[in-house]
Amino acid sequence: MQIMSSLSGAARRTSSPVLPVPTRGVLRRLVDALASGRSGLVVLALAIGAGAGGGAIVFRWLITSFTHLFSGHADYSDAGHAANPHLSALGIWFVLLTPVVAGLIYGPLVYKFAPEARGHGVPEVMYAVARNSGRIAPQVAVVKSLASALCIGSGGSVGREGPIVQIGSALGSTLGRVVGAGEDRMRLLVACGAAGGIAATFNAPLAGVFFAMELILTSFAAEGFGMIVLSSVTASVIGRAAFGNAPFLTLPPFHAAHVSQLALFAVLGIGAGIVGVAFSKILYAIEDACDWAWRWPEWARPAVGGLLLGVVLLVLPQMYGVGYPVLENAVAGKYAIGFLLVLLIGKVVATSLTIGIGGSGGVFAPSLFMGAMAGSAFGLAAQDLFGTGAGPVGSYALVGMGAVFAGAARAPITAVVILFELTGEYSIILPLMAAIVLATLTSKAITGDTIYTLKLRRRGVDLSAPAPASPFAGITVAEVMEPVPAALTATTSLSQAADALAVSRHGALPVTDADGSFLGVATARAVAEVLSEGGHDTEPVGEVLFVPKPVHADNDLAGALAELVGATPSGLPVLDETGTCLSGWITHQAVLAAVHRGPA
Repeated sequence: MQIMSSLSGAARRTSSPVLPVPTRGVLRRLVDALASGRSGLVVLALAIGAGAGGGAIVFRWLITSFTHLFSGHADYSDAGHAANPHLSALGIWFVLLTPVVAGLIYGPLVYKFAPEARGHGVPEVMYAVARNSGRIAPQVAVVKSLASALCIGSGGSVGREGPIVQIGSALGSTLGRVVGAGEDRMRLLVACGAAGGIAATFNAPLAGVFFAMELILTSFAAEGFGMIVLSSVTASVIGRAAFGNAPFLTLPPFHAAHVSQLALFAVLGIGAGIVGVAFSKILYAIEDACDWAWRWPEWARPAVGGLLLGVVLLVLPQMYGVGYPVLENAVAGKYAIGFLLVLLIGKVVATSLTIGIGGSGGVFAPSLFMGAMAGSAFGLAAQDLFGTGAGPVGSYALVGMGAVFAGAARAPITAVVILFELTGEYSIILPLMAAIVLATLTSKAITGDTIYTLKLRRRGVDLSAPAPASPFAGITVAEVMEPVPAALTATTSLSQAADALAVSRHGALPVTDADGSFLGVATARAVAEVLSEGGHDTEPVGEVLFVPKPVHADNDLAGALAELVGATPSGLPVLDETGTCLSGWITHQAVLAAVHRGPA
């Protein structure tokens, strides 16, 4: 009884799962292989690609289902001022209500479970990779899927790319945390998820790869490139099995531009760069206006603001949802210049308002939409001035799509690749590259930020600046670790272990085998539970071990902290360079003492 009483206090200070020794050994080897081995990285990349592909299928199904539910059409943007057949008594006025109803659902959902799911998503992933060791809350994938699908399905004028990037990245981050991946590998797994999401939802595996490397990782390391390609290809295969092999847009054939037309495409590139920057500035100006005007609970903001969005949809139903059919009509030359400019301005306002009221969705598809409108209008004007020598209107629309995105996001490689994948025509490369490079240079000359980095800069985060110095900079685990507690052997009986644990400092002791190799940790709680459930006190303590994530003496303290956060209060064992024997013990108290002292 005295032993049990002594253990009960220590048991409250620690918790651990109880695993049989054989099972523990197999799981440990498997997790270690996934967390650090090269073959394990391949398995993780494939798994994340499969997960992102499956997530893209579910996400697109949700968008389709909610669009049918709220509008009664497969895509209301091309339906004109049509009534919802489910609510025919309301006529065309139903669009005033759909954003409100959806906002009442996703507003509280985002506010309570994942505030980072609000907005267009990519900046949050960029921040997680650059400043948060690739850590994204696992619930983001579910909340973002539902919130964005509800927003788009009810009329929100946003795209699919931001949500699917955040969904895939959350899957990658979650899997990395499950296997205990290090910081560098976590960042790579997040990028794999982003690439897989883009590849599957847009049937664009190359664009997925370059989007992840140009915008998320901002590097082109060889190993990272290979893993991202694996993830992107896997997701694309799964996406094509569900959606078919056709591109996500149906576009007319593109004909090679004559050399004399390159000057026109150059002018278009400069103009498109200005449009991209203007979109970025207006987006955040409207968001600021919404922030200034709103004085009530945040969870209600999407519903109340949905009334304003409904007014825009009532005037311009072409702004409903992503609007790909309207984009395709513009590329096909079905609209006049005046109406194209109205659609361009309408998309800027509708997308900015959707984000400003707290909606959830991407800005990639809206930038393509704006590029198609601007490019088509430019092409029609060029035909009026130069006749048939200016070339087809569709070619200007296609180049405008890539150029406006490049002007807004300043991701020229991604812009070139995705337009090439859309058309499958190599002849697009020369005018496309010329316009995109000029759009990028124009954007850079006007502003130092992109549509993604500006959101972070407004929060005081500058991704181009060095990361803030860690208070643990220059400190290694060896400098702060405590001496190894008196270890138990695997054959120590539970009664003997209970006596030792009752007087131990942290309610936990390391367990080694006969040659001193580290096996795991025995905690007061685990031993107390076994004894209280009728276990024999002569049973070996090796039957109740758990294996925490170990660290090594030469590790930076900043890196070890990420593992310590998820550890039990007893701390973590510190292993020697061989990875088998104990050289110390690191605890939360040791880290706090290091913060107080600072680097030596």
